[in-house]
Amino acid sequence: MADILTGPDSLSWAEALWRLGAATVLPFLIGLERFLRTKPIDFRPFVIISVAACALAIGAMELLETIADPGSRIDPSRIFEGVITGIGFLGAGAIFREGSFVQGAGSAASIWAAGAIGLVCGFGEIWLGVIITAIVLTVLIASAPFTAHWDPAQQENPPAP
Repeated sequence: MADILTGPDSLSWAEALWRLGAATVLPFLIGLERFLRTKPIDFRPFVIISVAACALAIGAMELLETIADPGSRIDPSRIFEGVITGIGFLGAGAIFREGSFVQGAGSAASIWAAGAIGLVCGFGEIWLGVIITAIVLTVLIASAPFTAHWDPAQQENPPAP
């Protein structure tokens, strides 16, 4: 039982917490943008999905370190496949049709990106998570004036001229 509580084998506690922290803060920024614009998904799923994906990535690396058997057939890239596929199903739930317009596609794509951010942070590539976050936020913020016409929240409360 004491072996279970010893902590990570291939990472220090500081490194594991750094990765989990990045997987928390970066998608929170994307989720906050969605929340502030009253989009179908608030910030919580972004953080939860990213942290869980990060933990799966760290867990896969820890498993590889613990087994350390050259004959084992563990492939950490399968974590990417499973997480990204699963998040695709979650994101699909954010997409809906209102009249002749499809709503929620930006939130669905953003939630999928949050999973990717969690995965890359979990594998230690935090620089890549920062870049993904910056690009997604730039696209979401810069596209707001062009998509406001189709935004039901903007039609109820149009911006003052």
